[in-house]
Amino acid sequence: MECAICRTRRPRRYCPGVRGEICSLCCGAEREVTVECPLECEFLREGRRHEKTPARGAAEFPNRDIQVSEKLLDANQPLLAFLSLTVFRAAMHAPGVVDGDVLEALDGLVRTYRSLASGVYYESRPNNLLAGSIFGAVQHALAEYRSAEQQELGMTKTRDADVLGLLVFLQHWALNCDNGRRRGRAFLDALRELHPPPEPSGSSPSSAILR
Repeated sequence: MECAICRTRRPRRYCPGVRGEICSLCCGAEREVTVECPLECEFLREGRRHEKTPARGAAEFPNRDIQVSEKLLDANQPLLAFLSLTVFRAAMHAPGVVDGDVLEALDGLVRTYRSLASGVYYESRPNNLLAGSIFGAVQHALAEYRSAEQQELGMTKTRDADVLGLLVFLQHWALNCDNGRRRGRAFLDALRELHPPPEPSGSSPSSAILR
């Protein structure tokens, strides 16, 4: 038997991305480069633990003029959780999305909210269809979030400036996670850790109470 990728070396593990047996060298070299790896893959997760992301200088982070303080994050924890979950769910519902698509969506959202601060609204929806789907999902979710606030509180307390700061925070987080691989999804993996899937519907009520 030979590796399903290089067709030379003996395979050592099953790869769910190519649905075949591959060697360990190809697993390390082609992971998230030519192979679309499921986030649940045990070898991908093991690789994450030893992976070093490329060092980035301060100049490589855009929108550094937007202040993202601990006070902003602490005061808007529910909104930040809502935004990160919305981004994650939108990405998971669009087959083929990688971190690069998420970064494009976040860039468009930041540009859009920057235009609000200038007083001239302009929606910077990405041309990339995958990034555009995430952009649209976040815009729609934010409108619903504010509508729910209005119904519950009689007012909307979510400020555009706060949304802008949180979007920049997510953008910088995604850049920090970028592993340089063409199909990299380290940021989406981080969001998955933050928002684990719900318990199977078959679990009994008593087991849920005990947890």
